[in-house]
Formats: sequence, C-alpha cells, structure tokens
Amino acid sequence: MARKDIPGQASLVFDVALLDLHNPKDGISIENKVVPENCERQSQTGDFLRYHYNGTLLDGTFFDSSYSRNRTFDTYIGQGYVIAGMDEGLLGVCIGEKRRIVVPPHLGYGEEGRGNIPGSAVLVFDIHVIDFHNPSDSISITSHYKPPDCSVLSKKGDYLKYHYNASLLDGTLLDSTWNLGKTYNIVLGSGQVVLGMDMGLREMCVGEKRTVIIPPHLGYGEAGVDGEVPGSAVLVFDIELLELVAGLPEGYMFIWNGEVSANLFEEIDKDGNGEVLLEEFSEYIHAQVASGKGKLAPGFDAEMIVKNMFTNQDRNGDGKVTAEEFKLKDQEAKHDEL
Repeated sequence: MARKDIPGQASLVFDVALLDLHNPKDGISIENKVVPENCERQSQTGDFLRYHYNGTLLDGTFFDSSYSRNRTFDTYIGQGYVIAGMDEGLLGVCIGEKRRIVVPPHLGYGEEGRGNIPGSAVLVFDIHVIDFHNPSDSISITSHYKPPDCSVLSKKGDYLKYHYNASLLDGTLLDSTWNLGKTYNIVLGSGQVVLGMDMGLREMCVGEKRTVIIPPHLGYGEAGVDGEVPGSAVLVFDIELLELVAGLPEGYMFIWNGEVSANLFEEIDKDGNGEVLLEEFSEYIHAQVASGKGKLAPGFDAEMIVKNMFTNQDRNGDGKVTAEEFKLKDQEAKHDEL
C-alpha cells in the first residue's frame, strides 16, 4: 500500500499472520527425539550418514522431502557439505534415531533463501537416521554360537558352504539363502564375494553362527547394486557355516597326497608313444583324484584346472606334452602344473 493512498490522520488496522521469528543469536534446536534403546555409537564429524527427512517452514508449509524421491539423503557430516544447521544437528545421532532439527536462517539459507524456501525463513527438518559409518571403519564380527569342537578354522583357499540373511541396519531384508533353500558356496580369498564378506568368513568353524557388519567401502560402495542394495549402505549378514572343504597351499591347484612316482610321465603316456595328449592327461589326473592319491583345488571347475595344468606343460603349444617338456612344480616354481 502506497502512502498516497492513506488519508491524513487515518487510523490503520493491520491483520497479521506471524510466519516465524528468530534472533540472530539463535542456534539450532533439537526436538521430539526418539532414540533406540540400543545405541552403541553416535555420529561424529567425518562420518558418512544416510537419512530421510521432511522439510517444512515453521507454519508447516512443505518444501522438500527425501521420502518423495524414495531415496535417502547421503552426506558426510561436520565438514560443510550441508547447511551449517543440519551439519550440527546431525552430530550425536544414533542409527534408527528420529529427531526434529529447527534451523534459524543464518544457519540455513540466509536472507536470500533458495528455490521454494523464502529468504530469512526458519526451517524444520524431521529426520530419520538409516545408518552411518566412518571411512576408517572395518568390519564388525559378533559370534553367537560355536560348536564344542571349533578347532578347524576357515582360511584362504578353503571351499565354504554357508547360509546367510542379508539386511540393512534398519532391518530391511535384502536377500536370504534360507528363503531360496540352497547354500551360498565360495572359495575363500578368490574374490567371489565382496571384501568385507571375505574377511567376515575367515577363522570360522563349521556350525558357527555369526553376524558380520560391513561398511560400504568393504561392500558395494557408493553405487550399491541397482534395485537390490542402496548406494553407501551398511550391510548386516547373519551367517551359519555348514561345510568346509580344506583348500590347497597357496599357489597350487593340484597336489599329490603321497610320494610322486619316479616314472610319472611314463604312467601318463599309456600308449608309450612319447607324447601325452590332453585326453590322456585328464584321464590320469582324474584317476589319481578318484583314488585319493591326488587332490584338485575345491570349488573350481575341475576340467578347467586340468586344462590349465596341461597348457602349462605344453610349453611349445603344439597340443601335446613330451618328456622333455614335462616338469613337476618343484622343478619349475613359476608354474602350478603338478
């Protein structure tokens, strides 16, 4: 209203709706905290936090929500990646905690505002913390049960069969071998699972049950798995080891269980023509395994191992092995043939 429109000596009446108010000295305020009973750790500067939020003005006007995007807001905290008020308000939270953070404008978007946020507006964020981790975190292992005889422990190269439930820290189930009705089978240390899982399955005995918590940098990272695992998610695996087949010494794919015949080449070369073909070689190796005289590395394709062994012996690549080419592993340490 312009002053020229107001008659002289007029009494004025203003109907005012107070939207918000603040003092430049105000800090943030934390309200309506709902903290889980089990809070073993609180967030601190440098942690990476995933949370959901609804953002409103003090009068309840909605301006943003992570729920509407069906994706958490993910950020490092205490390092200036978000507005100062949220940076402060997200410190000291527990996983699963809900709280309201009220942010004055000088700790929010200031006098200018942003998008549909008015200038000098007091902001209200209702948040739910899904999980957080620190880049320096390793895995966490909690053993719930060990059988009376727990002397044989898993190690690199062993073939394992195990059941698991995989979930997020908020309890959301991602996958379960129990539900599928079949075990998950891997060779430990061969890169068949994420690094955190490989670490979590070490030094475990058959029958043992444990929970392994894996931070994302040892799991599926920032990308996650599309449609299955959210990016930057902390994962929880409840594991039961059902079977362990001992692996071979590192660097070996086949070993002898006893003394090696002094006439090994002649035994393989059944037709005595001085040349061994792949078929002869494969038949002989499988016969040794069947009789218990030899052992192939468990968990791998047996035919592929034998073919690789044969290829290592076939030094000139002509499809056959001669006595001159034939060597045992201890005769040439760079190869893994026999």
